[in-house]
Amino acid sequence: MALLIINLMMGTHEDWRAAIKAELPDLEVRFWPGIGDPADIEYLAFTRPNLDEWPAFPNLKAMLTRQAGVDGFVRHPGLPDVPLSKLEPEDGDPMMTEYAVMHVLRLHRHMPTYRERQAQREWREVAQKRPGERGVGFLGYGTMARKPARILRELGFDVAAWTRTPKPDAEIPVFVGAGGFDAILERSDIVVCLLPLTGETRGILNAAAFAKMPAGGMVINIGRGEHVVAEDLIAALYSGHLYHAALDAHSPEPLPPESPLWDHPGVTVMPHVARRPNIAQLAPQIVANIRLREAGRRLLQEVDREAGY
Repeated sequence: MALLIINLMMGTHEDWRAAIKAELPDLEVRFWPGIGDPADIEYLAFTRPNLDEWPAFPNLKAMLTRQAGVDGFVRHPGLPDVPLSKLEPEDGDPMMTEYAVMHVLRLHRHMPTYRERQAQREWREVAQKRPGERGVGFLGYGTMARKPARILRELGFDVAAWTRTPKPDAEIPVFVGAGGFDAILERSDIVVCLLPLTGETRGILNAAAFAKMPAGGMVINIGRGEHVVAEDLIAALYSGHLYHAALDAHSPEPLPPESPLWDHPGVTVMPHVARRPNIAQLAPQIVANIRLREAGRRLLQEVDREAGY
């Protein structure tokens, strides 16, 4: 039985092998392109796969991806027909949590405005709302959203979420389906997008959506760049209807130098850095999933291929 690791982007081969074999000493750990006999490979752990380069793995049992968004490859005809897991902690990713909370707080407290006033040596305060007066709406309420939503609620914010299907066990109000989308926008001063990218969510943050948000609204996109219609966002910022947008994901990436997003004072451009897991976080999830699969059980965070996430 062998695990093949493909482009997990951090650490040395020795680090990975030591972390995994400490728990699964009989598992052989190989690294792309040193595949050896493809028939030996029963597990793949990867990010940003080039499926056109992959050989057939006749005895593959499961695939484990570091990517939170699988839209770029989940429908590729060359993707092996075995269970696929996203390597995400079940209680949320700590870096994603701190990133979401950080941007909500900095926008809530008008940090971009104070930075501009500092540059002008202007000592003038901004009228400040209390957290309970500030609606925060999460688009998507999966693994990555639940922890920051809980923290923001504990800080006193008026937190809700919007999802495709009902979430009966949710700790916050959840608006559901097409009928709930307008409602979540209308009550959210700050929208935090953590949606998967599907045909239904592509371009979901557009002129019509921005117009439904309260005046002075703010957008934090930690989903995919294709969720945001950049031209509509720029127009909403220039009109003054939106106050600020913090964007970690862009389309395309890297963001081209000529993009107007770079220069607009109402935009924070981040180079897709919200989540950067390390070996200490990923290796235990790889081990846990292999043990589950060997026991004939469902993988953690298993991807629904039909839904696309």
